[in-house]
Amino acid sequence: MIGRDGIAGLAVAATSLLLFAVTLGLEKNPLVPIGPAFYPRIVLGITAALGLALLVVDLRRKAPRQRAAPVNAGLVALSFGVFALYVVALPLLGFRIATFAYAAGFYLVLAPPRSAAHWMRALVYGVITALATYYAFEYYLQVLLPRGSWTGF
Repeated sequence: MIGRDGIAGLAVAATSLLLFAVTLGLEKNPLVPIGPAFYPRIVLGITAALGLALLVVDLRRKAPRQRAAPVNAGLVALSFGVFALYVVALPLLGFRIATFAYAAGFYLVLAPPRSAAHWMRALVYGVITALATYYAFEYYLQVLLPRGSWTGF
């Protein structure tokens, strides 16, 4: 019998495959070796495969189903609030500063700090996330990222 995980996996796989089919209609630019559909196809293909894997795991599960853990609605709302602040801060502070603050802040929301080492870990994760995404988009993918109107950075 199919459970909630199987239904979710099936929905994700079906949606990913539908969107993958849409990318087949994207025109390729003869001057660019990698067309606009290249990365979406990779992501959608992996997502479809993971959705199907979730379906298979759910169908093969023989143990009785356990109750789902209670939903932490407060944490969900706080997560959306932190993301909303990031969206507002992005044009004001710029990609690098806003992404650093978002990554570090979101880490602290998910795992509240209990020591100085935890605060340092949040700062390190924020720096690594901001720098890795900045260099990946700005230099590898050559996508211009927003500069802050307040900072110019």
